Amino acid sequence: MATFAYEALNAAGKPQKGTVDAGTNEEAVQKIRSQGFFPTSVREQKAKKKEEKEAANQTASKKKKKKGGGGFGRVSPKLLTVFTRQLSTLQDAGLPLLRSLQILEGQQKPGLLKNILQGVCDEVEGGASLSEAMSKFPRAFNRLFVKMVNAGEIGGVLDIILQRLSEFMEKSQRLKRKIRGAMVYPIVVVSIAGLILAGIMIFIIPKFEEIFTDFGVKLPMITLWLINSSRWMAGQIPGQRVPGGIFVLFSPFILFFGLKFIRKADFGRAVTDWIALKIPIFGKLLRKTAIARFTRTLGTLISAGVPILEAITITKETSGNYVYEKALGNVHDSIREGESFAGPLRESKTCDAIVVNMIDVGEETGELDGMLLKVADNYDEEVDEQVEALVSLLEPLMVVVLGGMVGTIVVAMFMPMVAMIESLQGGNKGGG
Repeated sequence: MATFAYEALNAAGKPQKGTVDAGTNEEAVQKIRSQGFFPTSVREQKAKKKEEKEAANQTASKKKKKKGGGGFGRVSPKLLTVFTRQLSTLQDAGLPLLRSLQILEGQQKPGLLKNILQGVCDEVEGGASLSEAMSKFPRAFNRLFVKMVNAGEIGGVLDIILQRLSEFMEKSQRLKRKIRGAMVYPIVVVSIAGLILAGIMIFIIPKFEEIFTDFGVKLPMITLWLINSSRWMAGQIPGQRVPGGIFVLFSPFILFFGLKFIRKADFGRAVTDWIALKIPIFGKLLRKTAIARFTRTLGTLISAGVPILEAITITKETSGNYVYEKALGNVHDSIREGESFAGPLRESKTCDAIVVNMIDVGEETGELDGMLLKVADNYDEEVDEQVEALVSLLEPLMVVVLGGMVGTIVVAMFMPMVAMIESLQGGNKGGG
């Protein structure tokens, strides 16, 4: 018989430590489970020399822990989703938590996630619960992730919660990929067309201007406007210090960083989010995306056992839109005062009547989480359909816009050329 030191979680999710006598590691695990504990670490007690070696290893571990906080940026959502799915599978198979984390850390490629998992392993081995360990690494695990893991630990259903969390993350990533994928084609086409038009304005139009000047042709207004635009683009207007083409080239970056600066203030976020929801076609898509996101987040949290007030607070912080943050804040205050969920949501007019009615029914029947997830599924489907319709609409729209721009250039250049040809023909006749 050997003595095994263990670390485990009790039924309330609190860490426990102790020792048991057993013949093998597996027998020790069974004995710990028979006491109502969920083992996270089981190891045979070693001789003094080996214990000293372990102490040295723990010192190295602390260095690793520091390493776990190094690096820049955030962990990729794709990598985090795969990790969550794999951890759920290992927990469902009955592996101890620490062993599961060590396996997943070992198979990671060098990078931020591997460093963070080293830190999480060290924290768990030191007696912290998984949610406590993850909360120390916000660049990988946000508040939503940590709270769901905590709910799973308390309820003793960590594997199920991790599975739900991975499904939630996969659906969110799928929706983002579809929207981004739908925008790639228009952005590429517009960028290439913009470069071609800029080349025409800077290099081709000045050649025509020289021809018209040599022949003394009277230029129509549209041609004068085009020539002046060409001069501005090339920086040939008297007193102009910077070519207009530079402004055109950097305007997307100026707009992007300008919006980021404006959105740093609450007022800026409120205004830009409100305007975004009012944009024709795109506003409707953003609205449905926001509803799908907050209903899925809230439904997933409530089904995981997170208290509703805390779940609403987390959903509010992760909604991504100031208008819906404010609406959820009103819902939170309403529930805290003993009133309904649906009332303040209806008054905010941020959701369709069908959404509010389904939430109202969910409250009355005690199936609020199920109703929220159904709303999210329905709106995900609507977003998919609208993205496809938007892509099919953008293609002919781009053809019309680009065709109109090219047509304007052609008309502006050919009108004086026609006048020039007529004057030449009239001169030939007079000479004859």
